[in-house]
Parts: sequence; structure tokens; C-alpha cells
Amino acid sequence: MSQEVSLSIVGSGGDGAVAAGDIVAMACAGEGLHVIKTEAYGPQIRGGESSCTVRISAEPIFAQAGAIDALVVFTWSDYARFADELALAENVVIFYEEADAPPPDMRGILVPVPFKKIAPHAKNILALGVLAPLLHLPLEGMRSAVKQRFAKKTATVMAGTLAAFDRGIGIAEQLQCVAQTLAYARGTPRLLMSGNEAAAFGALHAGCTFFAGYPITPSSEILHLLSEWLPKMGGTSLQTEDELAALGAVIGASFTGAKAMTATSGPGLSLMAEMLGLSSTAEIPAVIFNVQRGGPSTGIPTKSEQSDLMHALYASHGDTPRVVLAPCDVEDAFHITVDAFNIAEEYQIPVIVLSDQLIAQRRETIEAGALVHDVKRRRLATSIPDYKRYADTPDGVSPMSIPGTADAMYQTNGLEHDESGRPSAMFSVHERMNAKRHRKMEAIGGKYRLFRRFGPERPDVGIICWGSSSGAVREALDILNQGDLRIAAFVPRILAPLPAADLQAFVDSCSEVLVIELSYSRQFHRYLRSQIDLPRAKTDVMARSGGKSLSVTEIACAVRKMLGVEALEEVMA
Repeated sequence: MSQEVSLSIVGSGGDGAVAAGDIVAMACAGEGLHVIKTEAYGPQIRGGESSCTVRISAEPIFAQAGAIDALVVFTWSDYARFADELALAENVVIFYEEADAPPPDMRGILVPVPFKKIAPHAKNILALGVLAPLLHLPLEGMRSAVKQRFAKKTATVMAGTLAAFDRGIGIAEQLQCVAQTLAYARGTPRLLMSGNEAAAFGALHAGCTFFAGYPITPSSEILHLLSEWLPKMGGTSLQTEDELAALGAVIGASFTGAKAMTATSGPGLSLMAEMLGLSSTAEIPAVIFNVQRGGPSTGIPTKSEQSDLMHALYASHGDTPRVVLAPCDVEDAFHITVDAFNIAEEYQIPVIVLSDQLIAQRRETIEAGALVHDVKRRRLATSIPDYKRYADTPDGVSPMSIPGTADAMYQTNGLEHDESGRPSAMFSVHERMNAKRHRKMEAIGGKYRLFRRFGPERPDVGIICWGSSSGAVREALDILNQGDLRIAAFVPRILAPLPAADLQAFVDSCSEVLVIELSYSRQFHRYLRSQIDLPRAKTDVMARSGGKSLSVTEIACAVRKMLGVEALEEVMA
């Protein structure tokens, strides 16, 4: 028995692979276990291949599953589309559709099951019935999760679904195969949440009252959730005709006093570049939540990448200060979203949050008590003699009024302007206002030193990564540091302004540095070199395209390459 087990289910759209994974995750979270559930699917609007992987552990975990202990395959042709993404354990048990013969080179313990014959409309639930007893998953918890998932179905459908689950248990009892089993003690139930859900609840917690957006994978769940919840809380949700209009609506709502937000993915962020400039020069708070996916163009809409970084940092005409944040995991998506609103409101500046599909659509257990974060109120002018909306202040932040406020009226638009808001084409005014707007970045950098650091103070190798790569790096460190090695990691959660002084101190403390990112063109590495002294002689880069998440093993191998095979094998022995 083990404190950890991982399972995957693969099939076509409509087979219920993702729904089955949700049920497993719900049941195990209810037992107090730690869970990370990830999903992958093809780019088709309907149909196509889909897979779901659930990692379950009695101890805290920070990354998606590595080696899969049990695999369910409804269609081998669909499995072939995920074969290079699913790492199978040496003793993996594979339950496959009896009518669909496996490839001749398929390794593992192969167990045919007549899924279609026994439960053609509930084969995913039948599969759960087979998996639960073999892996020692909570049977009653699974049964309760099935009931919860199908609570809105008719009594006849519910009875048939539960019968399929029980039939699967019966099949498992007759099997002779031995699978990796889970050992755990039942604990306090944990909250199960996706990154997009965490972001939506973070927005509500921060006081968001207006959301505008256009559906785009993989951010659409934020639109769905806020469309449901904002009206219940006295707010407004608007689906616009495109992403440019969405950010325009957000800026308009923010101008009138609302805390406002939009959510999108790469192609939508591209359309927002012009409006980013308006938010920045008119100094109107705006939060843009961008869930990265594979690019360029339409790219891979359903999988992660970290290749929107340069666009988020620099896209716009002119000198356009903006803040860029990046969550490390599901819980952090909540906190970073609140931070985004706090910064946007306090400094009157656009804030982009760079999440990605791995964080946004994975479901992860978190402590319910962890969803607490201080919320800052907006700086508002009420009645100021000789009111100047764009007064040149030490930190660049000027008093901001709501339109119609007596003695605090002002003019604004996208033109350069003087302190009162009147348009001006004078060089001296433009230079002064540019300096004022950019001074905000200095103030933000001094106040929001957002980063995570793991490992010893004087490391042999220091890893620098960001976003969803953080979890796999953290677990790789736990393995590598079991011996005499000293490996540490620095993970900035604010990318602009970068916590350069803290990062430079980290780099200086390392004998060697490894930069890790999911960007073929090394966007993160290029950005780091523009912000800190990153010596070429002691720096290596592990960069590749997205479409497949970074694994703990992959990271460990990169460190192995830097330190030598013997050094790593000594630790892993």
C-alpha cells in the first residue's frame, strides 16, 4: 500500500471521462485527502478525445500526477492522442474496452472489461466501480459523489447509474490483478476548487461589481460563475461581442466607480492591447485575467503554455505602464486576484493576471480557511479645493473622483493631458505625465514584493520559474535535497514590476542557475536578462513548448544534466 495513487480515464467526448474524474476528486476531498485533478481534451467544439487524471495523496502535493498507477481506456484511438502526455508506472493496470483490442506494443497489466455491453450509457461510472475497491478508494464517498453529480437526473437514471457503479464493484471482486492501493486515515473534508473558480471567488471577495467578457477557452468558467453570482450580489455581468468591447466596458464601469474585471485567453488579450493604453494613460483601474493556452493564433486552445508573457509585459503603443501578476496554484489564483484588484484600485493602473490552463481548469484541494485576504478600498476624492485629477504626486497616484462629484469634476480621454485633464501636445507635459505614471511602478514594486522561495540559503543550483511550473519544481526540490545536494527555487508572483533586488540576491547566492519555462522562444529568460544580472557562465535554460505540463521527473533530469549523473543518482538511490 502507498500514501499516494494516480489514475487516468481516456475516451471520446460524451464518454464521461472528465465527469468520472470529478467524482473521484469529490469523494477523496470529502475524506480529507489531498487531490489534484487535471483534464485534457481536443480542440473540437463537440466530440473528440478527452482524458482526466486524478492524483490522490494522504500527504500534501503540489503538482499534477507523474506516473499513472491505473488507466481506463474506452477507445484506443483516443488514447493514442494522449500517449506522449501520460507517463505510465511500470506496474500500471490498464482496464480497456473488451471490444477494442489494445496495440500490440502496449505494456502493463491489461484487463479487458465489456464497458459498452454492461453499461453503454454509464460506462464511466462502471469504470469507477472497478477502480474504487482495487485502489482502496472510499466506496461510500464515491457513491455519495455519484449521487451529488447526478442529483438533477430522474430517479430512473439515478438508479441505473448507481447500479452501474455496483456492477463495477462486482467485476473488481472477481479480478486477480494487483494494483497500487491507497493507505490513509480519514480526515477533515477539504474544499475542492478549480483555478478559474478561485479567481471568480477572489474577484467577489475583492468587491468586484462589474464583469464583462467574451467566452474563450480556457477562461470561460470565470464568465459563467460571475454571470451567476454577480447579479445575486447586486453587481452586473455582461457578455460582449468581442474582447476589445469587454475591456472597453470594464474601463467605462471603472470610470463610474465600479470595481471591474474581464477574463480572456491569448487571442482575446491581443485584441485588448489598444484599450490597455487607455486604462494606463487615463489612469482608470482595470483587472484583466488572462488564462494562457498554446499559441500562436488559435494554437492549442485546450492546453497550457507560458507564452503570453511578452505580450502581457509590453503589448501596446507608447510607454504603457501596467502590472503583471502570476498565480502559482489554485489557492494562489484567489489571492493573486484580490491583489490585482487592490493594486488596480490603489494605483489606478491596469493589472494583468497571467494564469494558464493547468491552474485554471485543474481541481485541487485547499483549506477553506485559506481563502482570506485583506481588501483595500479605492482612493476617491469627494471635495477638494482646486481639484486636479492628475496632480503630480510623489508616488504618481492622484485623487480620483466619481463623475458628478461636486467640486471634483474633470475631463479625461485617451489624449495626453495636463494635471487638470485638459488635452496637451506639449513635450514638457508629456514628459512629466509619463514620469508620473511610471512612478507608480516604483511604488508598487516597493510595496508588493510578491514571490515564493524554497530551499537552502546557499544553493548549488537555484531554479527560477513562474506560474504553474512552481508545483513540479517544489516537489523536485523535495526529492533532490534528500541527499547532499542543495537546490533552491525562486518563484516571482509579480512579474512587472519584478522583485529585482530579491531575485538578484537569490541569483548571487547560487553557484549555478536554471531558468525553467514553457515557452519555446525563452520569453521568461529573455525578460529576466533585461531586469537583473544573470551571468551566462552559470545560467542554463530549460525551455520548451507547452501542450504538455512539466513533470517532476523532467525537472529533476534538468538538474541532473547540470550537476552530473552521479550526483543525482546518489540522491535517488
